[in-house]
Amino acid sequence: MKHNQRYGDDIAVNCTQPELVPDSENAVESVPIIVEVRSVDKEYYLGKQSVNALLNISLIIHKGEFMALAGPSGSGKSTLLNLIGCIDTPTSGSILIEGLDISGKTPDELADLRLNTLGFVFQTFNLLPVLSAWENVEYPLLQQRDVDKKTRQDRVRHYLNMVGLEPYAHHRPNELSGGQRQRVAIARALATRPSIILADEPTANLDHKTGEGILRLMKDINQNEGTTFVFSTHDARVMEMAGRVIKLADGQLVV
Repeated sequence: MKHNQRYGDDIAVNCTQPELVPDSENAVESVPIIVEVRSVDKEYYLGKQSVNALLNISLIIHKGEFMALAGPSGSGKSTLLNLIGCIDTPTSGSILIEGLDISGKTPDELADLRLNTLGFVFQTFNLLPVLSAWENVEYPLLQQRDVDKKTRQDRVRHYLNMVGLEPYAHHRPNELSGGQRQRVAIARALATRPSIILADEPTANLDHKTGEGILRLMKDINQNEGTTFVFSTHDARVMEMAGRVIKLADGQLVV
């Protein structure tokens, strides 16, 4: 990876590889499926009243996509993201992650899947305030027993450098700007080498310029590293940059 180019709160990572998202039907068929959502419903109960958050959702996500789940508040996009992220479970239907049906998995099995296969970036950053940037990125790696100390340190250094924050490695979150904190969150998500990163409104708490820098950073990582990104968003900038936009309204896909 070439050195990052810094300007303000933005990062531009030099790209040397083409996008992995195919542009023809034949090419799509040859790209591995990383997530498959099959006829999923999600029903919640508010007291005695049932609420259908998702209705009959079927969706395929291929490896290397940069995809947005878009829709207004209450459309079901965050619910769908949480189901893909094994944070919640569907009422009916099934979800396959890298061919593995997650239905009926125990909480420990789902936790293991989240740790080793999925990475998360949240709009509120979700950093541990008592830990430095380095320690926040390192934290999930401490849960991976097969990662030794040297590998762990090499990964933390690599991903902090990738997001342009190695000089701030020992700063705590309250000593960083919003954009810097979001970049720490991205580095943390990448450190476990996940197959897919799920980002829930990652630009919502950032100003316009900083949000665009974060989007460019994630797009460049997608192109250079082949990491799959799926966003839930109502931000027009995210939708414009996405390779594919899936729109939802009232818990259903908009065709």
